[in-house]
Amino acid sequence: MSPSNSIASCPTCHRRNFLRSALAGSAALFTVPGALAEALTRTPRDAEGPFYPDNLPLDTDNDLLVVNDKITPAVGAVSYLTGAVMDTKGQPLRNAVVEIWQVDNQGIYLHSKANGQDKRDKNFQSYGRFLTGSSGLYHFRTIKPPAYPGRTPHIHVAVSHGNKRLLTTQLYIEGEKQNAKDFLYKRLGGGDPKLQKLVTVPFKPLKGSKIGELTARLDLVVGVTPEDPGKTDRSRQPRRQRRAQ
Repeated sequence: MSPSNSIASCPTCHRRNFLRSALAGSAALFTVPGALAEALTRTPRDAEGPFYPDNLPLDTDNDLLVVNDKITPAVGAVSYLTGAVMDTKGQPLRNAVVEIWQVDNQGIYLHSKANGQDKRDKNFQSYGRFLTGSSGLYHFRTIKPPAYPGRTPHIHVAVSHGNKRLLTTQLYIEGEKQNAKDFLYKRLGGGDPKLQKLVTVPFKPLKGSKIGELTARLDLVVGVTPEDPGKTDRSRQPRRQRRAQ
């Protein structure tokens, strides 16, 4: 069975097993106070881009593969994205809002000015958010992003706290040949490979999955002050009234 059809075959089993193992394994990171004695490098900033949803979907949870109560899953390689939000001392950040948004399997954004809206996968949520607890952990179920004209595969990521945006960046896929040619990737972190590596992660096969699911982990190190004092948490802004379809 191809990854694009994998959700329908097992709606909860792999997701539950994965989340249990991810939370258990990640919790160890914060069990020893001062374990990260040296200051961590902050996650490099990247462009927000023009396609942050201009009309947030009614369903904005962390499962981008099923919209509301629909039974038809999105098309794409099912991927579990996890990580932790922490400060430069390695302390987890509680009550941080982590947002992600990305193209569907055809390379189309959920945005009124993005090309191909009539062809967009209506079963893909395209946007999700997660509120961290005391561990600082977050998790999403989404698809592995494809490339589209002019860009290497990527997922947009933002972190806000107290209604202030602390970080805007993009996740890139390790081993993707188009990274080297991508104009944003090349200037990321001033072109420093060490900084680029902080947001370039492998998508690995999920252990035990028989349907081609993948896992990826991106830890996010943020400062305590907003990246831009004038930029707020856009996910909390009132939704615009939906346009007639």
